[in-house]
Amino acid sequence: MNEAHPLRAGLWMAGAISSFSLMAVAGRAVSFEHDTFEILFYRSIVSFLLVLIVGTATGAIRQVNTQNMRLHLLRNVFHFTGQNLWFFALALIPLAQVIALEFTSPIWVALLAPLVLGERLTRRSAIAAFVGFAGVLVVVRPQIGGLSPAMIAAAASAIGFAGSALFTRKLTRTATITCIMFWLTVMQAVMGFICAGIDGQIALPSAQAVPWLALIGLTGLSAHFCLSSALSLAPASIVMPMDFLRLPVLALIGLLFYGESVDALVILGAVIIFCANWLNLRPRR
Repeated sequence: MNEAHPLRAGLWMAGAISSFSLMAVAGRAVSFEHDTFEILFYRSIVSFLLVLIVGTATGAIRQVNTQNMRLHLLRNVFHFTGQNLWFFALALIPLAQVIALEFTSPIWVALLAPLVLGERLTRRSAIAAFVGFAGVLVVVRPQIGGLSPAMIAAAASAIGFAGSALFTRKLTRTATITCIMFWLTVMQAVMGFICAGIDGQIALPSAQAVPWLALIGLTGLSAHFCLSSALSLAPASIVMPMDFLRLPVLALIGLLFYGESVDALVILGAVIIFCANWLNLRPRR
């Protein structure tokens, strides 16, 4: 197994966190005009064109091959399901709540990585995942008996994202990032077209929605490029808990753009999340 580089993986995850946060803002902006299948269809079209243009210009498009198509399909089925559930929840419940429920994903990754990838679950990674999730609970303070379909969807999306992360890590052992991104955009465009058109109607985007859909396509691609790069440098059980930092970032976005208040418990939760990631990123002896 290749040597892990957790600090370099952390830099890539900073790019992924920024991209995912921008995508959340854009996704909420178009959620009242398009359903989740249409959003993912248009997003995949934009992302595919970007992969094709950049890959052709750099010559990296030659790295695309048809090896491990079963893994590519599994990865994209998990991600397509998780992303649809995520966009569905995004329009119905607060940003912080969506992200908090989604953040059970690193725990699923940590628990399933030994089975799917054969990676060893270290005590430090397990502690980091659970401490980080404790910070999430401090921020959202979930109440018993308040479950809604959107909350269930947000929680279920975590399983989809965990499966996507695990199979991405497995693919990075044999496939290049360009190859992974190419099949990501192609397969999800096909899935999005089938699901969006199953009722015989696919709404064309308005002039106001086009820039937001373009941003979703751009940030969706950059997020997965950064995430795939991070997973190629370090085990999934180290990489995924870093994503907890997205919660304080989105809390700040909620404050600036949606007027959502940030209280002392949000700050405390953010500190706990930071400490969990610092513990996970400390060099091993």
